[in-house]
Amino acid sequence: MKSLWLQNNELQLQMNTPIPAPSPGEALIRVLRAGICNTDLELLRGYYPYEGIPGHEFVGMVEKGCDRLLGQRVVGEINAVCGNCRFCLQGHRTHCENRTVLGIVNRNGAFAEYLTLPSANLHPVPENISTDVATFTEPLAAALEIQQQVRVSQSDKVMVVGDGKLGQLVAQTLALTGCDLLTIGRHPEKLANLEARGIRVGFADAVIDRAFDLAVECTGNPEGFATACRALRPRGTLVLKSTYAGKLTIDASALVVDEITLVGSRCGPFAPALELLSTGQVDVKPLIQARYPLSEGLQAFAHAQQRGVLKVLLEMAVDG
Repeated sequence: MKSLWLQNNELQLQMNTPIPAPSPGEALIRVLRAGICNTDLELLRGYYPYEGIPGHEFVGMVEKGCDRLLGQRVVGEINAVCGNCRFCLQGHRTHCENRTVLGIVNRNGAFAEYLTLPSANLHPVPENISTDVATFTEPLAAALEIQQQVRVSQSDKVMVVGDGKLGQLVAQTLALTGCDLLTIGRHPEKLANLEARGIRVGFADAVIDRAFDLAVECTGNPEGFATACRALRPRGTLVLKSTYAGKLTIDASALVVDEITLVGSRCGPFAPALELLSTGQVDVKPLIQARYPLSEGLQAFAHAQQRGVLKVLLEMAVDG
């Protein structure tokens, strides 16, 4: 099969990668569509010493190993877990001590014509969700994880820092809570997507220091982190949604003095994400900026790395 292979921080197109054989309890999935996300770009920059096929945002068709979903379009949770460690037994499966992670940790990912995942990880895609739209299930679930970790009410003043792919999804999901929301970004055309949905937007100069109950940092850069920190009132909560390839300098004393709660946040619930996509409560179509066939995957990555670009999709199959 064709695949994109990452090794020594370099990406290559391979034409003869063996089709993976599913282990017991796993399904073989023919990939239809996959999205390039910031984590994939950070892997190229050395965020984690991964070697193999990257990619974890996907829609595919089950071809083998899961009778209940055979021939159906599916999306998949990216953590393959043991089910027996202390975290699995406590219900915290995304922190399984023995997990592999699709396209990130010890498991080949979605930038290929086929992948394997445990059948228990798979969710059927409702018929009214297009394949392109369903590709956003995993990052939308990650956005929803914030509300699994932090209670957000209508009385809360909330700021999202970042108008990129993840920031757009985080802002849309938080807006559904009815909170007093402001999204800070650098790109007028991206902020316009959110403004069209009734979300208040602005640039960094619109931030009032020490005024927000909750700040969500989605930029993955030190400037965004600093903006989020200065916006928080004492005893506020800072949620970090981005991975950082480099080191981040933190004024720990300020966090202590103001008693700031710092929350790391990553994977989230797929079922609510699919529901939001099915009902149209979140609109991801404006985020799609380009589509490339897998054979042009290197060009797709070059495009995705350009400043200001939103979602770039890889098409393994035109129809699905």
